[in-house]
Amino acid sequence: MNKLIVASNNQGKIKEIKEILKNFQLEVFSLKDLQIDIDVVEDGSTFMENAYKKAKEIYNITKGYMVLADDSGLMVDALNGAPGVLSARFSGEHGNDEKNNEKLISMLKGKGKGDRKARFVCALVLIMDNYEEIKVQEQVEGIILEDRRGKDGFGYDPLFYIPEIKKTFAEMTSSEKNSISHRGRALNQLKQVLNSGGYSFTPSEF
Repeated sequence: MNKLIVASNNQGKIKEIKEILKNFQLEVFSLKDLQIDIDVVEDGSTFMENAYKKAKEIYNITKGYMVLADDSGLMVDALNGAPGVLSARFSGEHGNDEKNNEKLISMLKGKGKGDRKARFVCALVLIMDNYEEIKVQEQVEGIILEDRRGKDGFGYDPLFYIPEIKKTFAEMTSSEKNSISHRGRALNQLKQVLNSGGYSFTPSEF
C-alpha cells in the first residue's frame, strides 16, 4: 500500500482529507503521526503558492512517501478578498478560530446579505515519485452570517452559510460537508486526475 503524508498540522483538515480518501488504496499519515516537527512558513501570495511550498519542503525531507499539501481559506467580496491567504492568522494569532471569527463578524457588522458573499478556496498539490506533481484548485460559494451557527467543523465553518442547503458548514454532517466543500471538490478533482493517469493506488470505483 502506498504511503501518503498530509503536509499539515491542522487536525481539522487532516480529519477531512482522511475521511474523503478513506476508500483509496493509501495509508494516510499526518506530520504528527510521523513525528515530523516542522511548520512551513506560508509566505506565498496565493493558495497554490503556499500549497506547493508546503508539499515541496515536506517531500524533500521524507523518503518513500507521497506528499499532499492543502492551502485553503476564505475570500469575502466586501473585504476585497480578505482574509484570503491570511485566513488562519486573520486576527494576528495563528489558528485561533474564535478570534478570527470575531474579527470577521466585526468587519462585516451592518452589512446586508448582498455584501456578505464569500467563497472558500482550496488548492491541493500532490508530489509523487521523482517529483511528479499534480495541482488542483476548487471553490464553493456562500454567504457570511452575522453570528455563528452549528458546533461542528473548524475555522470559519460556523459563519459560512450555503443558501441552497440552508446550513452552515458547522451544521452539516461530515459527509454533507465533504460532498460540497471546497476541499471535497478539490480532492474529487484530484481523484479524477489520478484515475485518468492510471495510477495503481486509485481504486476502480473512482
